[in-house]
Amino acid sequence: LAAVAIFIAIESVQRFINPSIIHFNEAIAVAVLGLTVNLVCAFLLYGHHGHSDSGKHRHDHNIRGAYLHVLADALTSILAIFALFSGKFFGWIWLDPLIGIAGAVLITRWSYGLLIDTSSILLDKNIALEKTREIINTIESDSDNRIADIHVWKVGPADYAAIISLVTHY
Repeated sequence: LAAVAIFIAIESVQRFINPSIIHFNEAIAVAVLGLTVNLVCAFLLYGHHGHSDSGKHRHDHNIRGAYLHVLADALTSILAIFALFSGKFFGWIWLDPLIGIAGAVLITRWSYGLLIDTSSILLDKNIALEKTREIINTIESDSDNRIADIHVWKVGPADYAAIISLVTHY
């Protein structure tokens, strides 16, 4: 999302500096098609975003990222349609790059929030010490097993993976 926002911002600034010819009818048709596809995708992802089948709250960052992505695309399509109609009927061609910059700022904000939420996963900050201690106690309670090194990380809302170096006589 951040890369898309940067691209949109660069393109928008370039269009302020060097305005280009806009084929309004074709651009509006593409923007409406894009909005339709993104709304359908958002609808399909909405049922998977935020709640499990049991009704309990969950945080699947992959689905959340996809959901936010299509919402961002839908919003930018709405803004683009508004800017294109304004350019076509009122001659406000400057509104197209201005809306592009506003969309880039909004997408940057959403991507920043997603990065903050997922960085704890990537940096293993989301694994509670109790969970790691529970794994160690379970393994070391059997015979003479001793953990030399353990690395635990979350791979899903309630799923964990681990790499464990184990010292044992067996």
